[in-house]
Amino acid sequence: MPVPTFKLLDGTSIPTIAWGNGTGDAKKTAIESGKIALNAGIRHVDTAQGYENEKETGECIAKSGVDRKDIFLTTKISTVKGDPKNPGVELEDLRANVKESIEKLGSQPDLILIHNPFVPPKGKLVEFWKILEQMKDKGELTASLGVSNFRPQDFNELLSADIKYKPVVNQLEYHPYVLTSLDPVFKIQEEHGIVTEAYGPLSPLLRHKTGGPIKPILERIAQRLSKETGKDVDAAAALLLWTRAKGVVAVTASGNEGRINKLSQVQELPDLTKEEVDEIEQVGRKIHFRAYDEHMCVDYPAPNLPEDL
Repeated sequence: MPVPTFKLLDGTSIPTIAWGNGTGDAKKTAIESGKIALNAGIRHVDTAQGYENEKETGECIAKSGVDRKDIFLTTKISTVKGDPKNPGVELEDLRANVKESIEKLGSQPDLILIHNPFVPPKGKLVEFWKILEQMKDKGELTASLGVSNFRPQDFNELLSADIKYKPVVNQLEYHPYVLTSLDPVFKIQEEHGIVTEAYGPLSPLLRHKTGGPIKPILERIAQRLSKETGKDVDAAAALLLWTRAKGVVAVTASGNEGRINKLSQVQELPDLTKEEVDEIEQVGRKIHFRAYDEHMCVDYPAPNLPEDL
């Protein structure tokens, strides 16, 4: 069965679900868990320089038995260890930096992101981007270009310049409990056709202390889907289906074989109803909870909302 995809600005098709290796066991077992993900039917692998496992990511793809052309591979140009407080990449080092990633991965990535707005030197984002564009035009880099953790001011800096390629995606923490806070970002992305990629899409269930007000809604939807499909659908699957319904790519990390298999099975499940999608959004917008506070918290105020109801 072909995996579901979304179309990006540049005409590239991106699978709607990605297995990421940026946290926990997935980060430590990038080869073994990556092979499990690919053999389970996931066709999008998401890594980064800051995860320090690009080489292992390339190995997992090479050893998986899945044809490289059937895999969508994402990497990111990172600050040291991916921490936004650490040093980024100087303009004169960028070409060598990208070539090193390609070498470690064993192939050209399909998508390369600027991991956060602090990777380029301050005030040099446009120059940084134009080097990536030049590499693309010369064939040194064939990937689609995107960004991650970009705030409105970062987009305004980049998109007001005379650039050749707009970013095709912005990868950021995305789930119902950050919707209200991200409205200014979504407005810019919608205007320019930039797709959202979600990391931490399951944070309401995995990291919020109670699951919050959407948890019972997701459990009710999961029961309906289990009954109608005859499959074991849980609240996490329902939340990933909501993410898909919003036109957002879900990137989730796991080193657990059972959970990886369930992640892949989401690709085969039917869509939520419009009423279910709207209900999750309306309830989610009433609270604010962010699991990853190292991003999108500098010079970007949080809304005045409770963490739970």
